[in-house]
Amino acid sequence: MKNHDSLALVCEQCHTEVKIPSLEHKQRAVCPVCHHTLIAYKRNGTEKVLAFAFSALMFLLLSLPFNFLTFKASGQKHSIDLPSGITVLIEHDYLSLAIITSLATVLLPGAVLIGLIVLALAQLNNHKPFYLPRVFQLVKALLPWSMAEIFLVGTLVSLIKITELADVSIGMSFYAFIGFSAFTAISIAQFDTTRFALWLRQGEAPSPKPLSQAQANASIQRTWALLFTACLLYIPANVLPIMYTELFGQETPNTIIGGVISLWESGSYPVALIILIASVIVPVAKIIILAWLNYSVQRQKTNSQLLRVRYYRATEAIGRWSMIDVFVVAVLVALIQMGNTLSIYPGQAALAFCAVVFVTMIAAMTFDSRLIWQPWKKQQ
Repeated sequence: MKNHDSLALVCEQCHTEVKIPSLEHKQRAVCPVCHHTLIAYKRNGTEKVLAFAFSALMFLLLSLPFNFLTFKASGQKHSIDLPSGITVLIEHDYLSLAIITSLATVLLPGAVLIGLIVLALAQLNNHKPFYLPRVFQLVKALLPWSMAEIFLVGTLVSLIKITELADVSIGMSFYAFIGFSAFTAISIAQFDTTRFALWLRQGEAPSPKPLSQAQANASIQRTWALLFTACLLYIPANVLPIMYTELFGQETPNTIIGGVISLWESGSYPVALIILIASVIVPVAKIIILAWLNYSVQRQKTNSQLLRVRYYRATEAIGRWSMIDVFVVAVLVALIQMGNTLSIYPGQAALAFCAVVFVTMIAAMTFDSRLIWQPWKKQQ
């Protein structure tokens, strides 16, 4: 679809049919009912997606072979690159943490970038091979789980946490990873899924499937089950230690709240607030908001629909950022391994908290936002 074409689209969140006029550069069409962005137009958008995605992939490759971080303490020195950091986690029997970190920070973002390059090249050449729809669906499915920028913030937080213990220097791979994270975010921002779907379907607007009562009941029940699971997991995630610090043979456990308190007492107020918001406030707020939304649609409330959908979008956007604390632990464990002198090990809460983040993300995906707008019990 070109920018001068006009069409009618059905909003995927409230099922309102909207007639869209031609769009100019940097204009976007918004649903008049729920304010969901339907489609946007950016001049040379496909070329920009290809350029930024290719640049991000090059930065990713450059971030792998060189030194990422170096830690010096008590006359000892330990350097890691990204692959060796994952290897350190595996060698110390932290396989689950290694798998989560490698998938979320390197493998899945890399797969998204390769998928964007394939899609952009196909659109530029106006070529639609049989596998293209599957690549498109795969890219959309992997986007929420691509967390390179969150890992970068987690690395910065971990550097601030250990500056009092020893000297830390940044290697070339760290700067390459910054470029990788930045260009990945830009390429994703440039990619318009609706516009690509229109091109893939030869200008036919993709229409959301109608919502049935069986689908509505299943969505509500699954969301309640996932929220209950998240509440159960949140208890050990906050009560148990998220990591252990061994200093000259003396082991000290650190919980999430304990880490926030120690950062605050040391004067690292911004970092303490980041951890408090990402690891404590956001997960609790997300569970409360999703429970409120699920209860309201179960009771078929018809008031404050726009407010509720805004809260839902906020939970989708910020929920994944709670992974900061998990990545802080992964970086510290991989970097600080100096025997009895100074070592850091992950605690039981690390995986429990990671599970809380994943379960709440899946709960947000399971919740069908169309229930906010549609009287689902009347549909057969």
